[in-house]
Amino acid sequence: MRDAQGARAMAVEGLFERIGQFLRDHRLSPEPAHYSFAYSVLAAPDGPLAATVARLTEGGVRLLRKDIEALGGQVVIPVSTGDADVRNGEADRLVAETQEQVNDFASIMQTIHAETRGLGHELAESAAAITIAPGLAEIDQITRITSAMIERIRESEVRLATATEETNLLRAKLAEARDTARRDTLTGLPNRRAFDEAFAARDLDAGPYCLAVCDVDRFKRVNDAFGHGVGDRVLTVIGQTIAEGCGGHLVVRHGGEEFAVLMQGVSLSDAAALLDSVRAMVAAKRFRNRETDRPLGQVTFSAGVTAIHADETAEAAFLRADRLLYTAKGDGRDRVCTA
Repeated sequence: MRDAQGARAMAVEGLFERIGQFLRDHRLSPEPAHYSFAYSVLAAPDGPLAATVARLTEGGVRLLRKDIEALGGQVVIPVSTGDADVRNGEADRLVAETQEQVNDFASIMQTIHAETRGLGHELAESAAAITIAPGLAEIDQITRITSAMIERIRESEVRLATATEETNLLRAKLAEARDTARRDTLTGLPNRRAFDEAFAARDLDAGPYCLAVCDVDRFKRVNDAFGHGVGDRVLTVIGQTIAEGCGGHLVVRHGGEEFAVLMQGVSLSDAAALLDSVRAMVAAKRFRNRETDRPLGQVTFSAGVTAIHADETAEAAFLRADRLLYTAKGDGRDRVCTA
């Protein structure tokens, strides 16, 4: 009896793990509707729903929103991305406030340092003049007082110089921390947060803007066949190639095997041509496993490119580009789709 209960518990635990992996693979947030759909697919692995999903995702393809809805599921677009983003936003606010305070303190220190820099020298000259002036009473006492003042000023100047140096060091570290929070640790490219900030700050008078969303084709096969270490190196090379080919435009790793390009001052047709040239550069590369020298085969990416409307949100533009991306994948991959 206990063995049967243990087996059932292990089966349930395994199902939960597979549901979690399903949500991650298809970039679905842990909403109840998404969990319910994943459960319907995985709880009956031999059923017609599971068979349809297997056919649609053959080759590591991610389910589209229209696919899930056509199968009776529901896709929920969360208003926020959760507590992590809340904490990150709060951290950003605190870092920004601290940065401002440090900047103000540094300015004060520099002002005081500038104002006191010459005072010690002036008092020293005055003391020298007093010691050689004839007929002055209590010359020794005045000289001692002046010398003590000079020493205290010199000590203050040293403390101010040290404080200024430490403040500048702290300011540099804060700036580095802000940059790190906006950079992808694997590829070295800016990350999604940097993209969102750049999108919000774009100058609408600086010409048209376009958005490209790029996704590595069948990337799961690379990880499965060669391991995640090789997959990480492939992602890095592809990301750097896109960044080099789109020089002058913002290229970010948006997440997973997906990259986004925010292009300024280019028409939609020119943006599509640029992405297609970069696509050809990546397709022409011959990747090899550097440990075994085994060829990985051709690795390609597909892209969706769209013009950004002046009054639309980043989410709306990204959703349109993402749909174009999966049209490109549906048409055979290794291509750019635009509209």
